[in-house]
Amino acid sequence: GRGPPALAALSQVLRLERSRRTGIMFPLQKLERYLAPGTDTAGFHIFEPELGALQRAEELFRSGPGHPIDYVSSAVRMEHAPPPALPEVCFIGRSNVGKSSLIRALFSLAPEVEVRVSKTPGHTKKMNFFKVGKYFTLVDMPGYGYRAPQDFVEMVEAYLQERRNLKRTFLLVDGVVGLQKTDHIAVEMLEEFGIPYVMVLTKIDRAPRGLLLKNVLGIQEFVKEKTQGCFPQLFLVSSVEFSGVHLLRCFVAHVTGNLPAVETS
Repeated sequence: GRGPPALAALSQVLRLERSRRTGIMFPLQKLERYLAPGTDTAGFHIFEPELGALQRAEELFRSGPGHPIDYVSSAVRMEHAPPPALPEVCFIGRSNVGKSSLIRALFSLAPEVEVRVSKTPGHTKKMNFFKVGKYFTLVDMPGYGYRAPQDFVEMVEAYLQERRNLKRTFLLVDGVVGLQKTDHIAVEMLEEFGIPYVMVLTKIDRAPRGLLLKNVLGIQEFVKEKTQGCFPQLFLVSSVEFSGVHLLRCFVAHVTGNLPAVETS
């Protein structure tokens, strides 16, 4: 079968020179050096796991004998969803935000897992469930906005309100265009339901540094001033360059209870 792409594994990242290594493992840290003096950077350093925690998290995302990573099923209604047996995380975002590409990058060390990535926005029409061994389940939700399924709100609202094993929702925002009107609607829904969530900025390889900085600082301010359920640190990712993917794997492992807390403080 096909092997994992370059930089999918930490061992490959650690061979890089220091600046590039930091940029891939901790994209916020790389961005921090370009901030104006006096800028509040507390939100840049909340989740900074040690190398050992990053490596342990990676093993959860690496399939092997006795640790299968499988697509389980798809559902358009909650009664079709698999039983809520394991801790669960879900990924939501605007159509064409790069959600399926990110999930494929997270699962790149389990190349047998098929995550369909469409060139057509709004391709994901169902909730797709992926089981990571005996540890947790990851759910790819339909995209909202352009070409969203008609029953999107009904499907997603029911899931968010009823799924008692949901540990964290990952709200994906395009790093090039920043928060859009439809993203604000998603934020309002998560806040209304009291769902703990985290914002992930995608496609950071496509955003010029100045624009990315502007979007990061603007969204951090929004999170601080306007939200209660959002984790105060943003996660920056590139599914192409694998920037931030290792850190995001670690955060997923952490929120699903699969990492000792002491390693992630």
